[in-house]
Amino acid sequence: MGAMLNGLGEVALAAIAVSLAGTIGLLLGRVQIRGVGLGIGGVLFAGIALGDLAARAGVHFNAEMFDFLREFGLILFVFTIGVQVGPGFFGSLRKSGLQLNLAALSVVVLGVLVTLAVHWIFDVPVPALVGLMSGAVTNTPGLGAATQALADLGAGPEVTALPPLGYAMAYPFGIVGILLAMLLIRFLTRVEIGAEAAAYDRQRRAGAGELPSMNVTLRNANLDGLPLAEVPRLWDAGVVASRMMKEGALLVPRRETVAHLGDTLHLVGPSEKLHAMQLVLGVPSDTPLTTKGTDLTWTRLVVTDKHATGHRLGALGLDGTGIATVSRVMRAGTELPAQSDLVLEFGDIVTVVGPKTAVADTRRVLGDEKRRLDLVDFPGVFLGITLGILLGSIPIAIPGLSAPLKLGLAGGPLVVAILLGRKGSWGPFTWVMPPVANHALREFGIILFLGVVGLKAGGRFLDTLLQGDGLAWVAYGALITLIPLLIVGFLARLVFGFNYLTLCGVLAGSMTDPPALAFANAQSESSAASVAYASVYPLVMGLRIFAPQLLVLLLMS
Repeated sequence: MGAMLNGLGEVALAAIAVSLAGTIGLLLGRVQIRGVGLGIGGVLFAGIALGDLAARAGVHFNAEMFDFLREFGLILFVFTIGVQVGPGFFGSLRKSGLQLNLAALSVVVLGVLVTLAVHWIFDVPVPALVGLMSGAVTNTPGLGAATQALADLGAGPEVTALPPLGYAMAYPFGIVGILLAMLLIRFLTRVEIGAEAAAYDRQRRAGAGELPSMNVTLRNANLDGLPLAEVPRLWDAGVVASRMMKEGALLVPRRETVAHLGDTLHLVGPSEKLHAMQLVLGVPSDTPLTTKGTDLTWTRLVVTDKHATGHRLGALGLDGTGIATVSRVMRAGTELPAQSDLVLEFGDIVTVVGPKTAVADTRRVLGDEKRRLDLVDFPGVFLGITLGILLGSIPIAIPGLSAPLKLGLAGGPLVVAILLGRKGSWGPFTWVMPPVANHALREFGIILFLGVVGLKAGGRFLDTLLQGDGLAWVAYGALITLIPLLIVGFLARLVFGFNYLTLCGVLAGSMTDPPALAFANAQSESSAASVAYASVYPLVMGLRIFAPQLLVLLLMS
């Protein structure tokens, strides 16, 4: 059998092996026990099993070909992750997201400290150690980063095979451990799910992510007869007047529009700024300022024209200086105040109010070609990958390290993709991917990576588990999983008063673990866990990729 398979040729043999690992692994990952399964990690275990069978049958794979498939899969995976999280990466570090990210950051830091303690106390080899850490937190890109960091230091095949072995030992409990931590926190702190969901809903309504609106009738005599441009903090301080009722007629207010007592303005902006503006103008009004039956209309348009991308609202005449005006801008799920200096980005969704002809003119300015959002700009993808590889190869000297730090094939493409995803587009290139295409490319990349890693590690897995240090590694991985989650979880709940459902999202996000998020969502219909998960995911993913590289450099260079 081995001779026959070896006769297929190196390319065919490698393609069959990786394809079988993907097929069997994905089917294995779909098997769930009480809602918990291996997911994409099933590909790794299928690859290990096939690698073990191949070693016993005398089948030999081309090492260089496997290396290319592994590294290209990793590059594709981390690049698509970066493009996905880029638009919301920096926004997640502001306001309410800051507290959530600090909690998730604490989980990551404690995990690194526990990993170091395991190394010093139990003398676990560094290559296995970084694999254990990545498996314990179910973070596959971290495994790729660790493997790449070892290769950059000149480690041979025997050494680079240890991270996937450690990952495979720690991964199963990593999946279960996060669920166990959630349940322990829930029962030991006597959480009532219904009460937590209701509390989150009240908090969300009080400081909603969507911009609220208010109708205000002018009662301030000091403003009577003045143009709206002279109203303090209107437009340029985060509050926009999108409609105005004047003498029974509805119109789009412009900066030169003269205000009179009794006029009613429809204002959009953050709640605290709306309240302040209401104190300046007059009193809240129940008068509906609907566009139905009037010459005005409103619609949502998508920014897709390259001439609008990168320009400020004021430069486009959409800040109260033109016939139509923008009242809201939706970016990466968050509504932003439509200020004059707001720079539009590719994929922004803007709410435009004005006469039908003016709205049509605005559509031509902004583009509103939704089909462009459904296309993958492959020139942009390959340019981004090229830039990421070049960035990853640049040595960064850090005091105290004997060797310079490199972002490598995992970190370089990730950083570039985050920046390009934040930028959206430049010239003829676009880095906004439709979710379906992004998911497909990401899954394809990680299947290549995990399949090859499993196939290369398969020959040593059973020996390590049954005759070597495998069972001890399982225990060490459990410590790395549980200790940070329980410490941060109980402190966040008991000391800082985190909502339990939000905390579950933070814990799942700190492990970048979708099955844990699904488990958290199953506890309640509230969106609390999903919102928290999305808030911490971008930062945590970057940290999980860089941490193993740093450990390798600190402990082996």
